[in-house]
This record gives sequence, structure tokens and C-alpha cells, in this order.
Amino acid sequence: MMLAKRFVLARDFASATLVAVSFGAAMIFGSSGVQASDADTSWQALQKAAAAARALSYKGIFVCQSGKQMKSVQITHLFDGTNEFARNVILDGSPREVLSQSGNVVIYNPQNEKIIIEKRRGQNMFPAVLPLNLESIKASYTLRPAVDERVAGRQAQVLVLEPKDGLRYSYKFWIDSEYGLLLKSVMFNNRNEVMESIAFNQVELIKTVELDWFKPKIDHNKNYVMEDEQVVIADDHLPVDWEIKELPAGYHKVDQMMRKVPGKMGPIVHVIFSDGLASVSLFIEHIARTDKSKAIPKSTLTTAGNTSFYANVNNGHLVTVVGEVPEATVVQIGNAVIFKK
Repeated sequence: MMLAKRFVLARDFASATLVAVSFGAAMIFGSSGVQASDADTSWQALQKAAAAARALSYKGIFVCQSGKQMKSVQITHLFDGTNEFARNVILDGSPREVLSQSGNVVIYNPQNEKIIIEKRRGQNMFPAVLPLNLESIKASYTLRPAVDERVAGRQAQVLVLEPKDGLRYSYKFWIDSEYGLLLKSVMFNNRNEVMESIAFNQVELIKTVELDWFKPKIDHNKNYVMEDEQVVIADDHLPVDWEIKELPAGYHKVDQMMRKVPGKMGPIVHVIFSDGLASVSLFIEHIARTDKSKAIPKSTLTTAGNTSFYANVNNGHLVTVVGEVPEATVVQIGNAVIFKK
């Protein structure tokens, strides 16, 4: 009886979340007697997809392809009315598992005779790739509908998200017409080439609050060890000898920390920027004269799959920028770092 009651609460909360999105939009556009435009309707559908990925309980298998790499992932996701629980199992190659609870991520990664347990900060994992607040995305992208299609045996509404400049990639989303869940996401570069594709090939809603699945598959023949974590240092009162001159349009700082990395002479600054969808990391590391800094190129720019890397040496520091964004974006952020004299 208690389990049934919890399921009803979770189901009702999920339904209420999705209804609230539609109701809010109806109040905005319907109360004035003005019919919503295609763009307004599209943004409402995208907002519903952002909520559905978190508020619905579902399981399925999706395929992720980036460059020549492809992997299948089994996902189980549960929302109990308060917390989210998700378990992702990599089905190809080494059976890596990712468990997350309300943004706290733990990765079980087989390495030889050991299973390395890695802890990570909250990450947006498919299908929860969209933020609940779409305002920053609206500032940097335009959204338009495309022809509806079928994905994983389900009818889907297709939306195209295009950047207003060359500082971010474009996206195409397939959203379940009934439940609002994101079924497929494709990222394109400015030449309309596919950079990354993630899509369900099977998916269904689940009606249970049992959590017996929310645990890794234990291999009793291997040792489980915690990885050597990078120590994060509070930098609230540490002196700052650098500043960002100007960020690319639409990007803003969402986090900053100091990391103490084994083998490095001092802590490394880690700053994270985002435009609401794309994410970029900036690392600033002091280079000692004994580090043979002459061997480090003054600047390096490269792209691997959908990820761009830029590094330069600036005033005795190595500045590195990494992100799933065009090369122009990482170069602008890297060159915006100014050291105080």
C-alpha cells in the first residue's frame, strides 16, 4: 500500500510539472486572446522536454555516436516526487556504470583487476540535456519547428535550435509528442556536419518506486577502490592575479574552484562557463622555470570529435580551454585572460 501511494504521488507530481508548463504558457498567450506563434509553441515544447526528462520515470536504451566512436547505454530513471535516481550502464566494451542521485554522480570504471570508483559533480546526462530555465538559451539561439518524425517507435515533434552567431553549435531535437520526453538529440557544426548524435532505440515509462536496480553490478573477483580525488580548495579569500577581459556573447561564469592536482607545483584554477546549453572549462596553471616551459608551444588549437582544445602560455601560466563548442569560442575565452602586473 505504501509503495502504491508513493507511486501515485510521483506520478501526480510528474503530471503536475508538465501540466504547469503548458498552463503557464496558456496564461501568457491565451489570456490576451492572442494565439501563440510557431516560435512560442516550439519554446513551450522545449520547456516541456526539459521538465519531462527529470519528472518522468522511464527506462530504455540509447545510442551515442561522436565521430567514429559509438556506444549503447541502458538507462533507468526514477523520480519519486522529491529526488531523481538514474543508472546508466555502458553496453559496449568495458561495462562501465554511472549512478546519479539528484545531481551527485558516481562512476564505476573497470581498470585491469580493479574497479575504480569516481565521484563527479552533477552533470546533465541525456535525455536531461536541457536546463529548466531556457532564458539564456533564448538569448543566444533561435528555435523553429521541422517535420515530425518517428523515433524508437514513437511519434516525435522535431525542433531545430540554431545559434545567432558562430560561437556555439546548432542542435536538432526529437521530442515525444505524448509525454514530452526528449527521444533524440543531434549536434551540428557550422558546416551542417553531425558532431554528435544521441537517440533512444527503445524507451518506455515505468510504474514503480522500487530501487533494487539502483546499485552497480558487483564483480566479486575485483577490488573496488576510490580514485585519487583532486582536492578542491575554497578560493573565496585567495589572491587573484588574473581577470577575464570579455567573454564571448551569451556565455557567463557558472562555477569556479581551485584544484590541487598530484604532480603539480601548485593549485590549478578551474572556471566553468555556459550559455545555458554549451559548457566550457578554463584551467589556469602556473609554470615554473624548471618545468622546461620552452617545450610548451606558445599556443595550440585542435578539435577532437565535438570538443575543441586551446592552450597558450601567458605571463608564466599555462591557460587551457576545453569545451564542446566551436574553436572560435575557446580561443576567445583563452585570449580574454589578462594577468595583473
